[in-house]
This record gives sequence, C-alpha cells and structure tokens, in this order.
Amino acid sequence: MNTPSGILGLVTIFLIAWPLRASAAEMPAPGSAAPDFTLPSQDGTRVKLSALHGSWVVLYFYPKDKTSGCTIEAHNFAQDQAEYAKRKAVILGVSVDSVESHKEFCAQEGLTFKLLADTEKKVTAAYGSLNDLIVTKLAARHTFIIDPQGKIARVFADVKPATHSREVLAALDALEATAK
Repeated sequence: MNTPSGILGLVTIFLIAWPLRASAAEMPAPGSAAPDFTLPSQDGTRVKLSALHGSWVVLYFYPKDKTSGCTIEAHNFAQDQAEYAKRKAVILGVSVDSVESHKEFCAQEGLTFKLLADTEKKVTAAYGSLNDLIVTKLAARHTFIIDPQGKIARVFADVKPATHSREVLAALDALEATAK
C-alpha cells in the first residue's frame, strides 16, 4: 500500500468521505427541546444545561483544545464576552477533550467561560456533532443557540472560527428582536 497509487487511493477516499464525516445522529432542529446534559468544566464544577433556563445559551462544539482554529474561535468568544453578558447569554464550549486539557487550554489562553469535557462523547453525539474520523472521534464545529425556555433557537453547521462570534451575536440580536 506504500505505492504512490495506493497512497493516492487512500487520500482520494478520505477527501470524498470528508464532507460526510459527521455522525449519523441528527442535529436537533430549531424549535425542539435542547437535549439536557450535565458535564464537568475546566474548573471542576458540573454544568447542567437545564439549570441555565432563563438565559440564552451559546453551546458551541469544537474539535480540539490548543489547535489553531479552536484557539481563534475561543479567543473571539472571550473577546466578545461583555457583549454576550449584555444579551444575558452564557457561552459554553464542548469538546471530547478531558477536564485537564480544558484547564490547561484556559490557563494558556486566558479563557474564563466554561469549557465542558464530553469524554464519553454522549452529549456531542446527542447534538449530532460527533465526527467519525478514521483514527478518532472529535466534535464537529457546530453551534447551537438555546433560548431561555430551553429550546433550540438557531443551529450553525458551517462555522468559520474567525468570524463566528460576531455571527452568533447578530443572530442573538435577531432572535431577541423577533421575540418582542
């Protein structure tokens, strides 16, 4: 298989399969109840989604701590935290990395919002955000805005880390305007 044609064949299969990488689980649709969960955060506390009813929740899934795209996305959410607070929105990041990895990532990057460790991959799968990669399973880069009543208000399946936080803020503004 180390022949050029064998390697080329593997690369071709990978590139064809790449767009199909998300697991078979469906993402919850806008208007449906957000799947509830309790997960540990980087500071050792456990976060229960249903305990946040009354606030908007920005639940974002990301592949891996300390990687370039994930760091850019996290920095932008952190930079805009005051804007989220004005909108009574809580930011929660979820990956399949460990609590210890999240702790190191937050310390290294100065992140103060909660990063949740879904090491069993159950929550990531429940949100249709588990990538089925050849070697390992990571979270896909998806974001869900959950309204104060605990329903999915908006789903982002095509996330660009550099501009995503601003896109989410604009969506929150639009959702609040239509709720009035």
